[in-house]
Amino acid sequence: MSQFKLYQGQHLKQEMRINPRLYQAMELLYMPLLDLQQHLKTEMAENPFLEMQEADVAQELELKEETPEKNDENEIDWEEILLDGFDAGGRKQEYEHKEYIPPTAVETPDLRDELTRQLRMLDLPERELRLGEEIIGNLNDGGLLSCGLDEVVEALNEWLSEVRAIALERAREIEDDEEREAELAELQALFADYTVEEAEEILGEIQRLDPPGVGARSLQESILIQMRQAGEHDTLAYAVVEGHFQDLVNHKWTDIARALDVTPREVQEAADTLARFDPKPGLGLSADPEQYVIPDLIVEKIDGEYMVFVNDTNLPRLRISRAYREVARDRNKFTGENKEFISSKLNSANWMIQAIEQRRQTMLKVMNFIVDRQREFFEKGVQYLRPLTLREVAEHIDMHESTVSRVTNEKFVQTPRGVYSLKFFFSSGLSTDSGEDISARGVKDKIKNLVDEEDEKKPLTDAAIVRLLKDDGVQIARRTVAKYRDQLGILPARMRKRV
Repeated sequence: MSQFKLYQGQHLKQEMRINPRLYQAMELLYMPLLDLQQHLKTEMAENPFLEMQEADVAQELELKEETPEKNDENEIDWEEILLDGFDAGGRKQEYEHKEYIPPTAVETPDLRDELTRQLRMLDLPERELRLGEEIIGNLNDGGLLSCGLDEVVEALNEWLSEVRAIALERAREIEDDEEREAELAELQALFADYTVEEAEEILGEIQRLDPPGVGARSLQESILIQMRQAGEHDTLAYAVVEGHFQDLVNHKWTDIARALDVTPREVQEAADTLARFDPKPGLGLSADPEQYVIPDLIVEKIDGEYMVFVNDTNLPRLRISRAYREVARDRNKFTGENKEFISSKLNSANWMIQAIEQRRQTMLKVMNFIVDRQREFFEKGVQYLRPLTLREVAEHIDMHESTVSRVTNEKFVQTPRGVYSLKFFFSSGLSTDSGEDISARGVKDKIKNLVDEEDEKKPLTDAAIVRLLKDDGVQIARRTVAKYRDQLGILPARMRKRV
């Protein structure tokens, strides 16, 4: 019989753990400007040592001289951490998934809320209103029905049977026979199973609500609804959508013209009018809040040179509070819980001020390198955008690639050419005959310009675009052109052809 024994021993193991403050520092880099503003306001509300005023250098130095001595073991070398690109040197899995989570937006009325409100204004019986709300609940964000009416009816009837059983059971407990029978009859009528025919009628009511086109079971039906509400039910365009929708999608103008006994040009002109109708009418009332972009950085051309500024005008400028500075000066208060509270909040305040400044300096370093690298873009436009990777920036400013990624994530810059995401300036490259690379984004812009200027009766094929780009010195494969064209939302040549 084997025996188990317990042993006690000592082992030396070298291990580094990430300080929680480092997570916070990485989150500060990740935050867009609006979220950072809210974060700093929260910090000021929680930490009495912070106040929103312009920093007074003399007072900050005085405070540091009078701050009580701290235990060296608890000291954190912020300069080493912050200025070294947040390289913790520990196990990467401990912090690589610690991303900043933006605050949740306040819930606002969406498409379904608005349609339900309109439906209730129709003063429908409770039974029909219940069915209408069930149908509305199955609309997607574009406003189209995401499943068949039979599925809606089946799911609603399953729920209805459970509710009906409970209601009937309670009704049977009524002592008065006449009252009980009347209640049972009313409940049987109110909770009777729905039919697909009933659902069709209520769906018709929903399809008359705003915005036009909601409640349709397909894109074709949505456009037809919009055309009927616009009074265009007797037009050639309506006939094309109603009877030849698939050929319309595939731009088969000749086949449609032959079927309708009109010319291909007339079909094409009728199809052009359909651009006025919304293929996803519900998106205007989607639940996603509007995203307002406030640039984190500003690039201006001053005396022929591009200068970079941090757009922190509306950002709270932090400093140590005057009132609590006096508290920190009184060494008699540094006992027991007072000492722990004051030391903790003061350290936190000092750290926050340093971290915000380091965030500012890091953003400036990254953007200054981008401006230097992409100067031709600022001078001449997108086609002169050069290839650039996060690694190149990281190596130049002597920081980690993950740090640069956080700095550029969800950040925007205002430039003389418009407002751009910092990610806009990063893309892979293609070779040119001159030996210099051109960015993929620049090539896409060239393709777009070629298509914009093509002869509509003889649109450029992918092979033709390859030849034109090669004439311009850009080495590119046909499949790459096709991929970029798809990404730009440009149709193949045969579907761009005009008659």
